[in-house]
Amino acid sequence: MTLFPKYSKRTEGVNVIGEQRLLQQVSNLILNSEVCTGCGICVEACPEEAIALGLVGATRRGAVGYAAPVDIDERECVYCGVCVIMCPFNALTLKVDGEERLPIVEKEGFPQYDMVADIDDEKCVRCTICDEVCPRDAIERDVPAFEGAAEAGKERQGALSSKIQFQVDMEKCTACGICGAVCPAITVKHKTFSAESGKVEVVSDPKTGLPWDESRCDACKVCVELCPEECITVEREVTSKTMPGQVDIDQKMCCTCTWCSRNCPTEAITVEKLFEGDIEFFAEKCPGGCSTCVEICPANAIYLPTPLPAGQMKGVVEPTIAVNKDFCILCGACVNACPGEDIIRLQRTGIRVKGKETDLFNKIKEKMFTPRTSKVKEETPGSVQLKMMEKA
Repeated sequence: MTLFPKYSKRTEGVNVIGEQRLLQQVSNLILNSEVCTGCGICVEACPEEAIALGLVGATRRGAVGYAAPVDIDERECVYCGVCVIMCPFNALTLKVDGEERLPIVEKEGFPQYDMVADIDDEKCVRCTICDEVCPRDAIERDVPAFEGAAEAGKERQGALSSKIQFQVDMEKCTACGICGAVCPAITVKHKTFSAESGKVEVVSDPKTGLPWDESRCDACKVCVELCPEECITVEREVTSKTMPGQVDIDQKMCCTCTWCSRNCPTEAITVEKLFEGDIEFFAEKCPGGCSTCVEICPANAIYLPTPLPAGQMKGVVEPTIAVNKDFCILCGACVNACPGEDIIRLQRTGIRVKGKETDLFNKIKEKMFTPRTSKVKEETPGSVQLKMMEKA
């Protein structure tokens, strides 16, 4: 007869689920291996050292499909939820008796990230730039599709909020019907012809002269230009030049890379990075041809430099790899995945959090502030370790 606690681990799709079953409580720690970037912050944060780095580069590039970027020992784990709190990509979930909970936060025993990622609705013009540049699909763009972007989209005039005034001078109108023939917003309907009057007359509208549908009018003024009697006037007052809809940031998906805020044409977006510090790439040590760090970077901050023209190559060692620090979030995934030695050096110096910084958090922060550099060691099959460095 097995005594409590009981432990188990299973895989369901992209989720790796560790379980601790007590007499009156069941806890599950769920890792979404697809969302996990292999940054290793959970490894540094775990107070029980129950999490180890896996084959980060291979798993994130899809070279292997049998493992996750990190491995959680379900027996060593105490299901405290610290890793869930510290994961900047929300790849971990803790459930207690089937409900998502973080008891350590409920007891105010641990701070949380102070997320600053907002869009000023008054400044936002509903363009597509933030949605296109975001590397994490964190932009929620709830804006109608118009005919310029989709065949079945709404008519373009609906993108503006405006008030249109339409008027026909019926004393000048000859009931020729040209306006109605060219515009679906105008209805020209002739009364039944009668020899008694011997005239052509139209069914009129007491407000506009001729029946007119404002929802179908875009104030193009074709009717004005075609009217042979110059009896039509059309005026449009634009009340809002902003497209309808709303654009928001899903803070659970946002990694604070600042791609959106740095490229927003109206400066409507405010994003503050979760981590402060520095990262250095020593391109002269990179053998080239690998590009693992480029492919796995969750912030699209690493790139292969454009080759230099032959005329500029004299006496120059062309860099094979580089990072744009403006977009780097200092997560450490590239350091963990790099198969070379001392090519990338990372040091964090600050973390944006809110709430009481407890002793446990300060111990974790100290570990996270330890400089580290790329060095894959294969001392333990299926896992890697990093070279720690002395603090500057």
